[in-house]
Amino acid sequence: MVQRCFGMALAGIDAFPVIIEADITTGLPSFDIVGLPDAAVKESRDRVRSAMRNCGFEYPVGKITINLAPADVKKEGPLYDLPILIAILKRTGQLHANIDDSVFIGEISLSGSVRAVNGVLPMTIDALNAGYKRIFIPQDNAREAAVVQGIEVYPVDNIKTLCDHLSGRSAIIPASPDNTYTDNTAGYTVDFSQVMGQYDAKRAIEIAAAGSHNILLIGPPGSGKSMLAQRVPTILPDMTFEETIETTKIYSIAGLLPEGSPLITKRPFRSPHHSASPMGITGGGRTPKPGEISLANNGVLFLDELPEFSKFTMEALRQPLEDGKVTISRVSGTLTYPCNISLICAMNPCPCGYYGDPTKHCTCTPNAVKKYLNKISGPLLDRIDLHVEVPAAKYDELSSTVPAESSAEIRKRINAARDIQTQRFKGTSINCNARINSEMLHKVCVLDKKADAALKRSFDKLGLSSRAYTKILKVARTIADLEGDEIIRFEHISEAIQFRSLDRKYWNR
Repeated sequence: MVQRCFGMALAGIDAFPVIIEADITTGLPSFDIVGLPDAAVKESRDRVRSAMRNCGFEYPVGKITINLAPADVKKEGPLYDLPILIAILKRTGQLHANIDDSVFIGEISLSGSVRAVNGVLPMTIDALNAGYKRIFIPQDNAREAAVVQGIEVYPVDNIKTLCDHLSGRSAIIPASPDNTYTDNTAGYTVDFSQVMGQYDAKRAIEIAAAGSHNILLIGPPGSGKSMLAQRVPTILPDMTFEETIETTKIYSIAGLLPEGSPLITKRPFRSPHHSASPMGITGGGRTPKPGEISLANNGVLFLDELPEFSKFTMEALRQPLEDGKVTISRVSGTLTYPCNISLICAMNPCPCGYYGDPTKHCTCTPNAVKKYLNKISGPLLDRIDLHVEVPAAKYDELSSTVPAESSAEIRKRINAARDIQTQRFKGTSINCNARINSEMLHKVCVLDKKADAALKRSFDKLGLSSRAYTKILKVARTIADLEGDEIIRFEHISEAIQFRSLDRKYWNR
């Protein structure tokens, strides 16, 4: 008789049930695993064999066949060790228990201990959605899985402990949710109060954080571009529970959850080096994994020295920035990861960094400046909402002993603006102004007559694209939200246009 057991498999940030079928017949001893297993799954036979013998179980002599269904989907990783072992124990009569409502996930060591695996949170969520009542997972993954309500989560440290529980000889206590999460603003050693001057840049960053807009900081070396970007996490708005779960699922799949932290409660801030490959940014690999743009989901991706990134890396950002998701296609299948990010870029205006500087002479030739700036393509630049000049700070500003506005004060305004957006988009898939779709654009971005006239003049004079037009409207909507205004007024649209026109100074000389 064939014995069934249930596991889970990952597909992007979601999971689906896998049926593990075990059949043992007489014949020459063998152990075959079918159902499109990868090398790690095939190696389960050796781990299961040693674990059974070392834990005192009787390893069956005969032809063992394990089928992983659905058989047309590739199975990857060592997470099938535990359900394969349970299926064999049930088939050989060494375990008597009803496991039809249970899911088993975990890697087994040769001694029988159960090791942690990646992606437990999405697998637990989808096990609940599939109707399972219990899930048995490695003890080290217990805090992560316990945040899911409605399914009993059992932490397992050893296969003997698990079998004793299933047989009723001793009980494993289900994991309880851990509510001792740290405050979102704790642990920061930097603050915007340490940034002297740069009022325009700080204002633009505040707007970008309030609406999750993309922003480009351009200025000479040492003007404070990186310093400003490093302080962005201190003003990012609070995450909603849905955003927390979605972001945590990505980090769970990537195996990057911080030790002792079951949830990602702070908005991510990713800053990859400019040598990062397109695959490193967007994700992929033989076994596709989330890239930096997905690890920054619901947070910020900071690209310092933007022109130093390869052309292919920069161009790979275009579609994900537009769609809010990145699709990775391979022969084995297609996976989609979310990437609702705010992109922050920083760059110099020329190779030496001093083009247009009033005090230092630029040593670059016009052709060198043009070649440097042309590394940033027009389509990519068009997807960046705010273009901000960050000039060198003045001595009086740097030497001032009066602290600038703190991150806490800026963050209060940003949270208030995000609360307005949350109420505005309630019941939709939109969570911030930067994600306003074309259907809702003119419903939520209502301009008074003066603002509409100003936008029309700028559109004709600057020759803006349709994408630039929508970007200006969305930024103006965020500025109005920061002011608490329902209608977009002349001053709101004027400020949004000011932050959009910087590219004209450098790229259209």
